[in-house]
Amino acid sequence: MEIEQLFRNTFSESDSESEGALIGKLAHDLMTETEPAHVFGHVATENEEVIGSIFFTRMWFDTSVTVFLLAPVAVRTDYQGRGVGQRLINFGIDQLRQQSVNLLFTYGDPNYYSKVGFEQVSEDIVRAPLELTQPEGWLCQSLDGSDIEQLPGKPRCVEALNRPEYW
Repeated sequence: MEIEQLFRNTFSESDSESEGALIGKLAHDLMTETEPAHVFGHVATENEEVIGSIFFTRMWFDTSVTVFLLAPVAVRTDYQGRGVGQRLINFGIDQLRQQSVNLLFTYGDPNYYSKVGFEQVSEDIVRAPLELTQPEGWLCQSLDGSDIEQLPGKPRCVEALNRPEYW
């Protein structure tokens, strides 16, 4: 699968072979084991080759808010720094807004994701589905213009992401 290989290669080159294998498996599981209504995936292409990909998956809280999680995103290393990732994120955000999604979370580098509207959120306000190894990377963006308010309970994520090694 071209998309799975993109994630495997990108994370292997930027981090480690083991991280590449882990995130490649995550991409595979999101595409093959997640109910289609609970996952949105998008790709960026150039010359009919996939150069970037992103996934958005459903999260559930004990409230009526509609919440998604952005994870993972990958851009081929030879295309990084050209805005491909930001365009993928913004495209996905636009799609989620059209679906009346209220909040979008991600778990990553605050310096990068702040460029596309994410802000750090304390787990005192909104808990993550699993224990975070880097709590400063828990980020949120309101897609409906409302304030990010405390959400009760512990959220549930899609099964593919329900593994401690991703958090």
